[in-house]
Amino acid sequence: MNDYYERLASLLLEKNSNLSYGRARTWVELLWEDFETTYAKAGSAYQGKAVAEKVVRTWIIQYGDKLHEFAALNPKYAQMLSDEKDILH
Repeated sequence: MNDYYERLASLLLEKNSNLSYGRARTWVELLWEDFETTYAKAGSAYQGKAVAEKVVRTWIIQYGDKLHEFAALNPKYAQMLSDEKDILH
C-alpha cells in the first residue's frame, strides 16, 4: 500500500509545488479513502488497488495543482492539512 501512496505523492508534488511531502501524502491518503468509501457506498464490488490508484492518479493530474486552494476554502480539510511548521520539499 505504501508503494501506491509514494508514487501518487510524488506525482502530486510534481503537479503542485505549494505542498510539502507530508501534505501531498495526506492528500493522497484522503483521496484514496474517499474514493474507496464512495465506491463501497454505491454498492459496487471492490475492484482492487490498481483501480483506486488509477482514479486517484486521474484526480491528481486534473486537480493536483489546485488542491492547496481547496483546503483553504473547506474547513474540514483545512484543519487536517494546515501545519505552519511543515516544510516544503
